[in-house]
Amino acid sequence: MNCPHTAAAPADRGTGAIVIDPMVQDLDGETARLRDAGVLARIDLLGVPAWTVTRHAEARQLLVDQRLVKDIEAWEAWRVGVVTRAWPLIGMIDAGRSMFTVDGAEHRRLRTKTSQALTPRRLEAIRPAIEDFTGELLDDLEAGRDENGVVDLKAVFAQPLPMKVVGMLMGVDESQHAMLTRKYKAFFSMLTPQDERLALLAELDVFYTDLVREKTARPTDDLTSALILAEEGGEPLTEEEVVGNLKAMVAAGHETTIGLVLNAVRALLSHPAQLRKVLDGEAGWDAVIEETLRWDTPTTHLLMRFATEDIAVGDDVIRKGEGLVVSYRSIGRDIQQHGPDADAFDITRPTRNRHMTFGHGPHICPGAALSRIEAGIALPALFGRFPGLRLAVPDEEITRLPVMTQNDMAAFPVLLD
Repeated sequence: MNCPHTAAAPADRGTGAIVIDPMVQDLDGETARLRDAGVLARIDLLGVPAWTVTRHAEARQLLVDQRLVKDIEAWEAWRVGVVTRAWPLIGMIDAGRSMFTVDGAEHRRLRTKTSQALTPRRLEAIRPAIEDFTGELLDDLEAGRDENGVVDLKAVFAQPLPMKVVGMLMGVDESQHAMLTRKYKAFFSMLTPQDERLALLAELDVFYTDLVREKTARPTDDLTSALILAEEGGEPLTEEEVVGNLKAMVAAGHETTIGLVLNAVRALLSHPAQLRKVLDGEAGWDAVIEETLRWDTPTTHLLMRFATEDIAVGDDVIRKGEGLVVSYRSIGRDIQQHGPDADAFDITRPTRNRHMTFGHGPHICPGAALSRIEAGIALPALFGRFPGLRLAVPDEEITRLPVMTQNDMAAFPVLLD
């Protein structure tokens, strides 16, 4: 099924709901409309109604509310057949058994296994490898310029870096990285017909199942083997659970880092005074990373939690069986949290660290530290090698991919000097 939305999506189809544009043609406008709608906003996701939370304080409360669960069986629209496997976003909600789709004790069990496999010690141990990957890709940037000196920063640098890192962590041969990148890109794109998207999910299941079976037979020093062999926190993970965790972690991990790196570069190039503060040492790269995470979040809308009973939020009520989306981009620009200039990019902002872009509560992103490490290596190395880096086209010509959940660009053409 092809996505029917090819023109600018209306803000309201007559239902009072804000239509989330699958083509992502006006993300700033959509963010503002959601924020202006109040703490909770009624939204339309490809014809399916839901709520979204747009404020920091209320989102923080809802993200720890045990009446909101990940189990799709709690969603009335799913139970009664309004939503089926034909809905293009179903693969982001019903993605197999993993720590991303369960709650309570089962979530703690699955997450404990992942925490054992993704320890700070393991992350620090791979820092030299990330630095090496970054250096290699910077060389590729220099060599990849066309006759006009233009090179696509996304294709040559920001996209392959996190896939190299996550591939190394998982123990996936580099020859498979391009294939995984293609499959995930097609999975997220709203231009992919739904039958092809479902086939992609099946192919990824086969790929990860084969990987898990290989690592079960011959474990090595990688995240996949660690997930299989983790012994603490109750029963070992089943094959399905390891596959589910890996599939979701790769999807979330590499896409988030692509967005973080590109959004940071774009923000700095469009705010030269801010870039100068960093290059002159007046502010650190950590400040750039945190303000980017707040201001231009890699994840725009996180799908989805379901109410197991009525939940009052201000003057609105999320009814039992209704779905809640977390709109992190609107939350990051909450005026009550970040002040009247919340729409401004300012790396000296006192509240830059007080965002929830990686989530909050039990389901907080387990790969947040890794994403920060990658960006913390990639950004200073990029501007250190190419301090004269600049866009090769006007900023307004940069287009976003048609992805409803991720803040990703189609391409990012730059001149290196």
